[in-house]
Amino acid sequence: MIIGRILGTVVSSQKDERLLGKKLLIVKPVNLDGSDQSGYVVAVDTVGAGFHEKVIVVSGSSARLAEGNRDCPVDAAVIGVIDTIDFT
Repeated sequence: MIIGRILGTVVSSQKDERLLGKKLLIVKPVNLDGSDQSGYVVAVDTVGAGFHEKVIVVSGSSARLAEGNRDCPVDAAVIGVIDTIDFT
């Protein structure tokens, strides 16, 4: 799992039919202190995440097990919106 921040959406008018109706989000991985990591991830939204929210993202086979993604060609899925992060 990774922690990330939602930066935007991806709109695709032509895609695999199993992805129809699914919202695709651009996620920027972040460190625990909130600073940005390199790169971006496009993830299917399963929880209704919004712009600039911190989220939990899973990838690989875990993404295909997320709600509504069974048998879908996804490699990353947003599975949670983070309220707080506590670490010492």
